[in-house]
Amino acid sequence: MPACRMCKQNYPQSQFITGNGPRYQVCARCGIEHGLADPEETPQYFSDDILNARLSLYTRRHLPWFAVFMGWILYLSIGRGIELWSGLFFGVLALSTLAVPVLHFLGTPRFLAQLSRITP
Repeated sequence: MPACRMCKQNYPQSQFITGNGPRYQVCARCGIEHGLADPEETPQYFSDDILNARLSLYTRRHLPWFAVFMGWILYLSIGRGIELWSGLFFGVLALSTLAVPVLHFLGTPRFLAQLSRITP
């Protein structure tokens, strides 16, 4: 993968602006920040608002997996020693372990629709 001349980061070829001279081997972000290209010329450029929206969308999609994983870690480390709560905690973890993959699979079309709406 080529590297940007300004920020020295490696990107795929699709992330570079086209042109010769000062625009050669310059990524879209550096091109916009240094005035070499307009945001309209670079459809691959994501503004900060788009980046925050995409991060929020991916976080909402994968947060249940993280919660189940952390729940099992807490249960296996300190949750088994509590009399009444260990059984309830185990039941909730067992149900959520079965429900999260199903909900993740069923939410895929909605996630892809929201992602395509956000992506320029």
